[in-house]
Amino acid sequence: MNANDTNIKVHDANIRMSANETNKPVGKIIYPEISYIITGICFDAHNSLGRFAREKQYGDEIEKGLIGRKIPYVREYRVGEMGNIIDFLIEEKIILEIKAKPLILKEDFHQTQRYLQHLNKKLALLVNFRNRYLKPIRIIQIEKAAHKRFGVEANT
Repeated sequence: MNANDTNIKVHDANIRMSANETNKPVGKIIYPEISYIITGICFDAHNSLGRFAREKQYGDEIEKGLIGRKIPYVREYRVGEMGNIIDFLIEEKIILEIKAKPLILKEDFHQTQRYLQHLNKKLALLVNFRNRYLKPIRIIQIEKAAHKRFGVEANT
């Protein structure tokens, strides 16, 4: 083993350590009960419709699940003057963004983060129903200092 091999191993170990540190939970889970229920409703919709339905069909199925569980929500909530529409605002605290496309892109994360910032909500769930296995993504509102990265001015 030469010095170059040693440097590579140390570098790889540092990357693994950094990844482990960033994946550590930093506090309590935000809205654990209701987000668990919403995730279950999404799984039910995915199981019912499969992975090749349209976003509107998934939205209709999710709406049935919310009504059946008597969970308050607003569907197609208009975000200020931005002209964008959130798929669901649930219990006036969780944003649910549904997608039915091959891949979730960076722009989808940024769009969802902008919704969180604009409405000052703590949690969004981004769900892509096109995946074979449903994997809801929890997106947490970033700190106010980072607002500008997403094109939203900080509310003071």
